[in-house]
Amino acid sequence: MKQNVLLAITSLLSMLFLSFHHADDVVRGLAPGKFSNLIPIVFLAIWLYATLLAFEGRRAGYIAVLILSFLGFGIPLIHMTRAGMAGGRIAHSQAAFFFVWTLVMIGVTTLFSVILCVRELWRLRRSAQRG
Repeated sequence: MKQNVLLAITSLLSMLFLSFHHADDVVRGLAPGKFSNLIPIVFLAIWLYATLLAFEGRRAGYIAVLILSFLGFGIPLIHMTRAGMAGGRIAHSQAAFFFVWTLVMIGVTTLFSVILCVRELWRLRRSAQRG
């Protein structure tokens, strides 16, 4: 399978898990259900655009997906290291499994996207040096 197709799939999965996670945060009251919810929507729209650029093999798309994947990887880090986020009231709620599962899947898919972006950027650099 081509690397840019694999990157598009993992990037889209990251966006899906991030949207699930954000919706879960809103339902639990961890994120306010206010106008500020447009920020994740804009973030995901930019990520989708970058993914489409990367799918076409554009260097700018790979760089944008790399940066956004790094930012996405920060979400599990923040939730797993701050007191009370992955523990406390969430750990004792009925849907704790879903909350933690989305964090794990965000971590896996974003880290995999980072690896694929680095590989593709390295490949582009080598082919530019040869040509």
